[in-house]
Amino acid sequence: MSQDSINQIWEAFKKLNPNAPATYEAWAFGNSKEMADELAVAVVEGKKAATASNYTIYQIEDEPLPYVGLHNIVLDGDGKAVAIVETTSVEVIPFDEVTEEHAYLEGEGDRTLAHWRKEHEDFFNRELREVNKEFHSKIPVVCERLKLIYT
Repeated sequence: MSQDSINQIWEAFKKLNPNAPATYEAWAFGNSKEMADELAVAVVEGKKAATASNYTIYQIEDEPLPYVGLHNIVLDGDGKAVAIVETTSVEVIPFDEVTEEHAYLEGEGDRTLAHWRKEHEDFFNRELREVNKEFHSKIPVVCERLKLIYT
């Protein structure tokens, strides 16, 4: 992670937005350099305006859920800051109830729900195996909408 690029983008954002919150999260999408790069580009291009994560992992790692108003610095695969997005909604729903709209807003693949389900089932399966859990269609998913606010 490039702390210098994170500090630089946050300071530049704060100059234009003096009422910006004091805290933010910095992270990359996915679990590989390639995925982080691809999805960071999709954010910058305005194609990716949502994400989904495995609620069980938040529980196991005792991590707080994202919340409306959270400012997130999106990192590329090299850990360099490329954009700032704000969380505009957070909803925890069963995997099999994720909507076509959410899948489209995630901006991945052909943007269909079928593609979203295939890719996320594979991704969540890998995560769950690492913590000795099994995937099922009712696992809770954290569906987050994001608004690009700075590049």
